Amino acid sequence: MPCQLGSEIKQDFPILSTVLPNGKKLVYLDNAATTQKPIFVIDSITNFYRSQNANVARSAHYLGEQTTIAYNEARKTVAKFINASYDEVIFTSGTTESINTIAYGWGDNNVNENDEIVVMTSEHHSDFVPWQQLAFRKNAKFKVVPLREDGTLDIDTVRKYVTSRTKVVACARMTNSFGVINPVEKIGKIAHENGAVFVVDGAQSVPSMPTDVKELDADFLSFSGHKMLAPMGIGVLYVKKSMIDSLKPFLTGGGMIDEVKNEYTTFAACAPDRYEAGTPNVEGAIGLARAIEYLEEIGMENVLEHERKLLEYAYLKLKHVDRVILYGPKRLNDRGGILSFNVKGIHPHDVASILDANGVAIRSGHHCAQPILRSLNVEFMATARASFYIYNDNSDIDALADAIEDAKRRFS
Repeated sequence: MPCQLGSEIKQDFPILSTVLPNGKKLVYLDNAATTQKPIFVIDSITNFYRSQNANVARSAHYLGEQTTIAYNEARKTVAKFINASYDEVIFTSGTTESINTIAYGWGDNNVNENDEIVVMTSEHHSDFVPWQQLAFRKNAKFKVVPLREDGTLDIDTVRKYVTSRTKVVACARMTNSFGVINPVEKIGKIAHENGAVFVVDGAQSVPSMPTDVKELDADFLSFSGHKMLAPMGIGVLYVKKSMIDSLKPFLTGGGMIDEVKNEYTTFAACAPDRYEAGTPNVEGAIGLARAIEYLEEIGMENVLEHERKLLEYAYLKLKHVDRVILYGPKRLNDRGGILSFNVKGIHPHDVASILDANGVAIRSGHHCAQPILRSLNVEFMATARASFYIYNDNSDIDALADAIEDAKRRFS
């Protein structure tokens, strides 16, 4: 289990000792895309396959019983982590499936012609496209709240966009483009004052900061395990208890039914059963529970503090570097550990390639956030993005800065 953030914790992550084919040691700064996994999580998955593997809620034998217990315990761990009840937590494949579950399972039955759906310009495509497509299906009005030049929201502008005809307000708590932490409590209050459902994308925020769904007062919240040390293919949809009965099953099949006849099918009466069709990702749920235990040992307040210290160090290191453009608000307390930048005259993909040649792994492109880049007229409609997590330290940022200088030399 973890002892100290940064360099001391790297030993828990086997991949971080990787030496790349070019002889460079890996410096991993692509955490907003996915995080690496500690041996504690890796072992939990391999141990499941070695000694426990069976299907859940299907078999009366010992392995089936133990697997079902482990799966249920994982749900309890997740529920406690976000201060939810057991039956408010639905396992999905990730944030994208979670939001589509809301858009189809709730939206198709509650949004009508001429209703409004409000999203922010800064949303990840996973929290933008499903709502846009719902608006198309229902002939509803799709409204996109503009941003300030630094990528932040103006709460008065949000208030103007949300009206008595608004049925859904969707907003990320932390944006994946610039790492901006949005005032979701205020936005949720505006939504509820107008009778709208409030949907929070927690894909970036849940891994990096404390999450209390009761304080947020979200009707729905979604997040993905792979961005918080857990395996890919496991995610969570939180559904406020008062909303459960209005959410219709999105995926149907085995495991979520009560009775099937030729004439009709009735679904399981209880949540979360009726929302989890088919064989679940048991090992993913177990891995997510172990990842949560690892993060709780650190303390989520400490995770955010560590990210911000790294962000501050990176910002100070790069803000006066010739040709480097930094995006996002200069007030770093409004942000998580994401630093988007460009180097004038060099396409972000070229920047990322040269950084990779130096052993530094970052992300380049539009980051599934084209609307914000388009609205702010970002050069190339793309940025380079370095994102920090618990195992990064100042030496990783030093390597980033050195690699950027190499890119500048090559494109001088």
